[in-house]
Amino acid sequence: MSVVTEKNVKRAPFKGDHVGSFLRPERLKAARNKRAKGEITEQELRQVEDEEIVKLVEKQKESGLKAVTDGDFRRSWWHFDFLEGLDGVEGYEAESGLKFDGVETKARGIKITGKVGFTDHVMVEHFRFLKRIAGDAVAKLTIPSPNMLLFRAKREEGIYESDEALVEDLVEAYQGFIEKIYEEGCRYLQLDDTSWATFFSEEGRASIEEKGQNPEKAAELCARTVNESIANRPEDMLVTMHICRGNFRSTFMASGSYEALSETIFGGLDVDGLFLEFDDERSGGFEPLRHVNRTDLFVVLGLITSKFGELEDPERVKARIREASDYVPLEQLCLSPQCGFASTEEGNEITEDQQWEKVRHVLSIAEDVWQEG
Repeated sequence: MSVVTEKNVKRAPFKGDHVGSFLRPERLKAARNKRAKGEITEQELRQVEDEEIVKLVEKQKESGLKAVTDGDFRRSWWHFDFLEGLDGVEGYEAESGLKFDGVETKARGIKITGKVGFTDHVMVEHFRFLKRIAGDAVAKLTIPSPNMLLFRAKREEGIYESDEALVEDLVEAYQGFIEKIYEEGCRYLQLDDTSWATFFSEEGRASIEEKGQNPEKAAELCARTVNESIANRPEDMLVTMHICRGNFRSTFMASGSYEALSETIFGGLDVDGLFLEFDDERSGGFEPLRHVNRTDLFVVLGLITSKFGELEDPERVKARIREASDYVPLEQLCLSPQCGFASTEEGNEITEDQQWEKVRHVLSIAEDVWQEG
């Protein structure tokens, strides 16, 4: 387990932080559409992406964020784009999309067609660009948790006969990527994971059983996969995890309290910080935080919703932070939106102005609570 100090990553996760994705500008959407139709070259698209990411990074810094991302501006999906870059994984046109509350994504899936591994990855270059333009801000990289391959990928026959065999290669692939991205200067890595939410409800656990799996053993495997994937990270590299219940066009996929898996999540994951959704009643109360058993684990409370533009009552948010501090010391708590603003390129149903108001709202409340300069 890494020891994270101020010297390492300037106290990340920060008291006012963010999950990572931002609404795609119309210029970028238009360029991606033109590229899909073959009307511009890959290089012309890359030029637009570069220019819009430079603007985004400056906007993040102007808003007061100490960590900056590229907003997922080069991605269509928060998870598929990365996973397809691993050896032995391919994307394909699925029969249907992922089902959210009253809406469905475009049809897309991933499948394992060979031995999973890491040789090189396009997101290494993506991070290299971000690091170069970040200036005095911390360049933060977000990638899907290895569990997303376990949960989302179809497997062609004859490649992996067991989850254990897949996990062995998957862990090695993630270790290789983390080693490479560290060499590029990454000191703040975030793993995004929606698989945990499946365990939070009776319906979700039933879906696991329908696949012939035992929920308890599946959760143990998920925890081990994460822990082994990050086990070799250098001590000055901070790794956080965002646990999400789904985020597509301001809708959600899952509900349920953390209680069902609280001991595993809060006492069994070797991450340095947890970004948690607490923006509405679907997430339950703070009681599961009683299982936090480390003084070096930071808990980032996602009390500000990224799904709607209305600003939360700051006094109510401060009161909820105080409630959470009954279970975790205030110095171990932070504040952020509950998720990114655009987990897919479609984005949530808010405006760019509202997006930045939300960011500033987080930072203003955090400064009041923790007296940050």
